[in-house]
Amino acid sequence: MNIFRLAGDMSHTASILMLLLKLRASKSAAGISLKTQELFLVVFVTRYVDLFFRFISWYNSIMKVLYITLTSLIIYMIREHIPIKATYDKSQDSFLHWQFAVAPCAALGLLIHSWSWWTVSMPFSSLINFFWTFSEVLEPFAIVPQLMVLQRYREVENLTGHYVFLLGAYRSLYIVNWVYRAHYEAGYQHHVLVYIAGLVQTLLYADFFYYYAISKYYGGRMSLPA
Repeated sequence: MNIFRLAGDMSHTASILMLLLKLRASKSAAGISLKTQELFLVVFVTRYVDLFFRFISWYNSIMKVLYITLTSLIIYMIREHIPIKATYDKSQDSFLHWQFAVAPCAALGLLIHSWSWWTVSMPFSSLINFFWTFSEVLEPFAIVPQLMVLQRYREVENLTGHYVFLLGAYRSLYIVNWVYRAHYEAGYQHHVLVYIAGLVQTLLYADFFYYYAISKYYGGRMSLPA
């Protein structure tokens, strides 16, 4: 654990809590993508499947359970909680996430692990590795539906803007964490897939970061271009 990893985890946690605060305070899901939350839940469930058979630390286990639980709660609130449910606009959240995010990423995960996946015994470790690879490939694209919704609304509420900014900051801090570990941690194992996924995810936030910074600098409401 280093300061950049811890800051990344805290930023990630704060982003989720910020979204819960927005839903609870405004009683509205306007400008929020349910599909992004569903994609993040898929990412967490597949990446953290080792919760059932491997213990690393209490911090590690608590954070994993926290991400799964809070994301599930957000999905429940948007789908079922009244009056929030009535404010969710499906027509604006129209990205076909199962067809154009989950399915292609699953196919890519299978391709990467084809050397061990298509064996007669299909070892358990290969399945776990596939889930991890799939989650790494999928995570960068989980934010796409949310960015599309914000682009359609154009006007971004403060809490929603803070949520997306903190979520982007989490991945940016993780990139710094990887650089730090590679430089200072003896025997650190590089993983090209993780680096590529982290870079792609950060780049997807770049445009949002720019307009977020502009809005804070001038003290006005955040607005995205048409």
